[in-house]
Amino acid sequence: MGVAVMKLRNPPVNSLSLECLTEFTISLEKLENDKSIRGVILTSECPGIFSAGLDLLEMYGRNPAHYAEYWKNVQELWLRLYTSNMILVSAINGASPAGGCLLALCCDYRVMADNPKYTIGLNESLLGIVAPFWFKDMYVNTIGHREAERALQLGTLFSPAEALKVGVVDEVVPEDQVHSKARSVMTKWLAIPDHSRQLTKNMMRKATADNLIKQREADIQNFTSFISKDSIQKSLHMYLEKLKQKKG
Repeated sequence: MGVAVMKLRNPPVNSLSLECLTEFTISLEKLENDKSIRGVILTSECPGIFSAGLDLLEMYGRNPAHYAEYWKNVQELWLRLYTSNMILVSAINGASPAGGCLLALCCDYRVMADNPKYTIGLNESLLGIVAPFWFKDMYVNTIGHREAERALQLGTLFSPAEALKVGVVDEVVPEDQVHSKARSVMTKWLAIPDHSRQLTKNMMRKATADNLIKQREADIQNFTSFISKDSIQKSLHMYLEKLKQKKG
């Protein structure tokens, strides 16, 4: 039926390392160029984790050139996903903080497993970092200004029920039904003629994507100077130490 399934596989937590971002973007490009593929179901192969988001190790203790390269690749993946001509449905089968939430928000429809252990949201402020304007724009587009403002400042991670209530996800289903539900949603979207759906999607999303395209270089510079600050590096160090202790 012209549908591909993309499974995130970068254990243990599907963090978006530079290598993972590059491979993701290349795979997406191949699917975009394959005329037989009309839709993609995005899901995870790692138990209990959709994606833990951006790889903090790419943002800690490196040089500015590395930070710039990394951020450019984050932008690239987002632009491809957000403006894709394909129908994207996310089958969120695990925790989805920060960049994981970003991937899900790029999709046309989000189905999440009903497991209270799984949370989703842009929680950057909890790590002492700030979600960039284009993360914010997409959040506002999805859940409205007031909800986004509060959630971004507090770094809120929503349970599946809360995520459904505010509109971060479109549907919550029992865990063993996430994939079948994603497929039935896809069937519904595939029934729409591609050209009218694509033009409508472009009309709805173009201004948000253009906002980043116009400011790409400045956004890379902002990220690089922000993440290079001693205070931010200290915050990341403390957070990474906390994660180590949890594992220990």
